[in-house]
Amino acid sequence: MVGPDQNPSREALLAMISGASVIITMYCDKVDEAFLAAAGPQLKGICNFAVGFENIDLQLCKQRGITVTNTPHAVTEGTADLAWALLLAAARRLIEADRYARSPDYPARGQLGMRDFLGKDLTGRTLLIVGAGRIGYGVAMRSQGWGMRVLYVARSRHWDFELAPLAAERVTLMEGLPRADVVSVHCPLTQETRGMFDATTFAAMKPGAIFINTARGAIVQEEALVQALATGHLHSAGLDVFEHEPQIHPDLIANPKVILTPHIGSAETRYRELMTQMVCESAAAILAGKRPEFVVQPPDSER
Repeated sequence: MVGPDQNPSREALLAMISGASVIITMYCDKVDEAFLAAAGPQLKGICNFAVGFENIDLQLCKQRGITVTNTPHAVTEGTADLAWALLLAAARRLIEADRYARSPDYPARGQLGMRDFLGKDLTGRTLLIVGAGRIGYGVAMRSQGWGMRVLYVARSRHWDFELAPLAAERVTLMEGLPRADVVSVHCPLTQETRGMFDATTFAAMKPGAIFINTARGAIVQEEALVQALATGHLHSAGLDVFEHEPQIHPDLIANPKVILTPHIGSAETRYRELMTQMVCESAAAILAGKRPEFVVQPPDSER
């Protein structure tokens, strides 16, 4: 028996979807040959309850005439909020301070000295956004409250980044890493981005920088991040996603300079309700023989 908030096993999931016309999937549900075969030839649509869709074989769905949709826009504000929550917590050592305040050591020792729990200031610093989509833009906009300079990495030029109020500068990844005090990752997981943050890229980062990832865990080679933190090259990190999710590298768990959340980027009530509305509307459109609003195209159909 699967509880209301518990993901079914792969075997149970394949049994559940047999005969379905439309399936609402999670980002962790692998939609491949076995999945589609289990569903059956009557399957018309896959509605992914996420903005990312790397879990779905888009080419295979296209060959079988299956419409695939996702939930863009709905995850933007919640994920941008969480990226900044992780950033502030990492900069100000919030988790360390919280644990200390809850411990008997605080009342036993008394008031802290002026050098205790020193964090990293953000005002006027440089923020590098890797992946200039909606979420990256939301994170960049939030940085204006701290007067941060914004750099961005993207495959193409984004005028919304470069015009006021951001006035951001487009750079390559290796140009931006040595300049950035904070690196925040928002690109999709693709063949090109898988493992993109490795020993070489972490070594290229500015000493004392903060690393934030709310995109996909496999963009980062966790062992390389562990080493960059262990040597003191990086100040801290904030992670909502993990390379082998839901497993997390034990050295990341043990490191007090790492803030961890369990892939909850869009987990604000308003936005989860909106995501639900979007997948339901997409499913209804597919069942009615109409084209839903948020159709995902395979790479060879992208413009």
